[in-house]
Amino acid sequence: MSIAASITRRLQGRFLPSVLHVINESHMHNVPINSETHFKVVIVSGEFEGMPRIMRIRIVNSTLMDELEQIHALSIVARSLSEWEMSSEVVASPPCLGGSKC
Repeated sequence: MSIAASITRRLQGRFLPSVLHVINESHMHNVPINSETHFKVVIVSGEFEGMPRIMRIRIVNSTLMDELEQIHALSIVARSLSEWEMSSEVVASPPCLGGSKC
């Protein structure tokens, strides 16, 4: 199973999200083609309602402990349903600043 598929499966099982995007951003970095090293997760769940942002990040990280051992970077956008309804805008990841490819 790919790392992206494993991340998706774990987050769907844990949070029952209304929105879930698992984006492989490895191509933006100095890694071999088809790598799975850099990811961005956008997740929206009713479970996040009233929860501080840092707690959301911690809970997502703890859910993905096995996957985090296999990747280099994970960006997390974790919003409640009410926050997502106010704005579904997600800031694009910045360009890579390291490596010879960037």
